[in-house]
Amino acid sequence: MSNVGTLSVRVFTSQAELPVEGATVVVTQKEETGRQELLSLQVTDSSGLVEPISIPTPAPGAHPPFSLCSVWAERAGFAMLQVEGVQIFPGVETIQDMRLIPLDAGESSLQQRDVRDIPAQDL
Repeated sequence: MSNVGTLSVRVFTSQAELPVEGATVVVTQKEETGRQELLSLQVTDSSGLVEPISIPTPAPGAHPPFSLCSVWAERAGFAMLQVEGVQIFPGVETIQDMRLIPLDAGESSLQQRDVRDIPAQDL
């Protein structure tokens, strides 16, 4: 098993899960110094997808057995969504769904944003 996991991001809107094309997707990871390292900056395609991102993970037997990263997605007309604590396991594809909520006329994604924190799994 390799010390790399894969993150796939899907951006959509509404209960019907309609893909959002042209959304900016940013993936970062906190370094030991506390700085955020940019791992990926992409724009979604017509299916609301970005290219999968390879992310370094801990060696087998490490605790915790996963790496953490942050993902945010934004597109004009929608509230920005930020997800903290996305867990990436070695040799596994993690799929992060990002449901964007449409904004009312005149609202900015900087005024309306949703931040979600995923608690670490007790493994």
